[in-house]
Amino acid sequence: MRNPIRTPFWKAIGRMRADLFAYARSISDSLEEAEDLVSDAIERAAKAEKRPRDLGALRPWMFRVIRNLSVDELRKRRVRREYSIAAARLENRSAWARSEVEDAIFIREAFDGLESKQREVLFLVDIVGMTYIEAADVMNVPIGTVMSRVSRARRSLLSRMSGGQVIPFKKGIKRE
Repeated sequence: MRNPIRTPFWKAIGRMRADLFAYARSISDSLEEAEDLVSDAIERAAKAEKRPRDLGALRPWMFRVIRNLSVDELRKRRVRREYSIAAARLENRSAWARSEVEDAIFIREAFDGLESKQREVLFLVDIVGMTYIEAADVMNVPIGTVMSRVSRARRSLLSRMSGGQVIPFKKGIKRE
């Protein structure tokens, strides 16, 4: 009898588990919720009759399962976590006098303060390193939507980090 944990499917799940958890954490409000999303996604994948046979297609499929589970949970709860405390901290911080640890915390708070869709797209593209096409597949949206969400999310993150004092670079003006 073959050990099911040694199958290519389970080996692939084991290799991508950290990425799945990091993705789940980026779209959820807590570590516990992220753990639940990953566990539920793996359980669904194990029971699924129509999971991808190609291991290359399994990764984006698993990300999509996590995303769908998260959306389902948001629909059930219909409540979003508020970021007023983090926003107040961001407004009161000096952008110049921070250590590397403070910078990491500052960036994480700014990232956490983004809307869920903005966190999701930045995580997939900028942190995990997915292409726009892969992210569009995971999010089940057109590639143009991913491109515009990335642009808006980056702009929003920059604005949060600078206290809203971002002046867009205008075309035709040369920087020295």
